[in-house]
Amino acid sequence: MPPRLSNTPLRAPVNVTWEITEACNLRCSHCLSAELRAQRRGELDLAQCRTVIDELATMEVFQVNFGGGEPFLRDDFLDILRYAHAQGITTCVSTNGTVLSDALVDELLRMAPVYLQVSLDGACPETNDAIRGRGTFHRILAGIELLAERRYPDFSLNMVVTRPNVGEIAEFDRLARRYGAKTRLSRFRPSGGGCNTWEDYHLTRSQLVELSSFLGEHQEILTGDSFFALTPDSRRALGLNMCGAAKMTCAVAPDGGVYPCAFLSDPAFLAGDVTAEPLAAIFESSPVFKRFREIEIESCRSCDRFSICQGGCPAVAYFLTDSVGRPDPECLRAAVPAKEVA
Repeated sequence: MPPRLSNTPLRAPVNVTWEITEACNLRCSHCLSAELRAQRRGELDLAQCRTVIDELATMEVFQVNFGGGEPFLRDDFLDILRYAHAQGITTCVSTNGTVLSDALVDELLRMAPVYLQVSLDGACPETNDAIRGRGTFHRILAGIELLAERRYPDFSLNMVVTRPNVGEIAEFDRLARRYGAKTRLSRFRPSGGGCNTWEDYHLTRSQLVELSSFLGEHQEILTGDSFFALTPDSRRALGLNMCGAAKMTCAVAPDGGVYPCAFLSDPAFLAGDVTAEPLAAIFESSPVFKRFREIEIESCRSCDRFSICQGGCPAVAYFLTDSVGRPDPECLRAAVPAKEVA
């Protein structure tokens, strides 16, 4: 029987996703943070953010992935970034690219390395704009061109893979290379705004298989999240083979709420609040986190792919089956029998 990593949880997350602001200048149809923004719970102030960063440093968290909303719309975000760097924390920022300017890029270069992930949801205006809003393709591309002109050293173009854009991945990869960026693909999940667009955006079975094959042939493409449910054996050594929620990562919402991951920022999975108790205590003792560490997808153990995906993404399972204890509905083996996939 394969060992259970969840039996020996880390004393602190390796990385933390921090949705630093509710503010955003776009209204993407699949927005992960749509529900959090609609609830308007407020944001931690600068002093509270510094307290959280101090604790992250004490816990020896390696990296913070800042998201939103659009992080650069927060007036004091550069101060937050500087403070994180002063505490020795590696930072990555997910941005839609539309607010990048010469002055802002200069500031980021002075703080280097600040890793940037620029979101773009298609290789052409028609595809991207149908998802992210009219005119956004050229506005985002202007930001990308600015990073390329300034020879920004550490940035990637990130596309959430959906039914409308899955056929453009190769072209998207060429676009990223043209600007000196890496290609990063994110999995579309039925959380946040994705709940309302799932039926139109989720991949068909044949598309899931084609995507798996493409990833196997392009080892250089970054995925960064739970594509392990689709990962071919050839990519086995490139990342996690199981969900890291509450084990290797967690998420902090704009108001300080703590969740297993950004895709499970649902009231049912609220593990604590950094304004009320230390993040270290939440990570170590939260009943919600303990529950995640004990998840076993028993029905998957006899699958030939169990060692690769360990049952897949609990967030997809939860939003589609109302249970985190069920197999990932988009697992590669659910899409095609073992004899048809290497």
